[in-house]
Amino acid sequence: MSHAVARLRAVRLARRDKPFVARGSRTPRCAGCRVIISHCLCALRPQVPTRAGMCLIMCDIEPLRPSNTGWLIADVVRDTAAFGWSRTAVDPALLTLLADPQWAPYLVFPGEFVAPERVVTEVPVVPGKRPLFVLLDATWPEARKMFRKSPYLDQLPVLSLQPEQLSRYRLRRSTRDDHLCTSEVAALCLAMAGEPHAGETLEAYLEVFTHHYLNAKQSVPPNLEDAAHQRLRALAMPAQFV
Repeated sequence: MSHAVARLRAVRLARRDKPFVARGSRTPRCAGCRVIISHCLCALRPQVPTRAGMCLIMCDIEPLRPSNTGWLIADVVRDTAAFGWSRTAVDPALLTLLADPQWAPYLVFPGEFVAPERVVTEVPVVPGKRPLFVLLDATWPEARKMFRKSPYLDQLPVLSLQPEQLSRYRLRRSTRDDHLCTSEVAALCLAMAGEPHAGETLEAYLEVFTHHYLNAKQSVPPNLEDAAHQRLRALAMPAQFV
């Protein structure tokens, strides 16, 4: 299955002079889920129909990182677009997407860094339009830089999230527990858009992905019958696995 993040990764790999090797491992990885082949979770990939769409603006290295969770969003949400970020140029296709009249785009970013008149804390129903959540997929320092240096985003309303739970993401360290990974942010956005089932499915998929990823690093077989896998199967049942 090819999606926007996979295609962006392929383009980014094609620009490299040397093959990309994930830090800490030279073991071959599955092209479909980026996990070591013995721990592949492609058969568990869910996809649920959503009204909302996702637009990922990805820092240069993010599509190459096996731990990137924007990939999981594209797995679950069919209408996911992905673009590489550059300080000096913007992909014309990104501008076209943001101007598409079928979408009501929201830039997802903490409201404390934005003028109050731009901040919204709810996702209203806009007749004839579908919500499009624009996510800056990067580390927190990189995301702040992207926010400051992307003037084409200045006219978008900023959706400021107020998560009630701390991040459960365990694949990279953050200096603050209230910094959520990209797929956790997307799950919250889906819930705010009135699509809690899709949000819960994405949360469960992240948990299963984390289990496979970490167990692969430790050379421990994945437990396909643990609570995380059972939850994902139960949530994905109506939509079927793809």
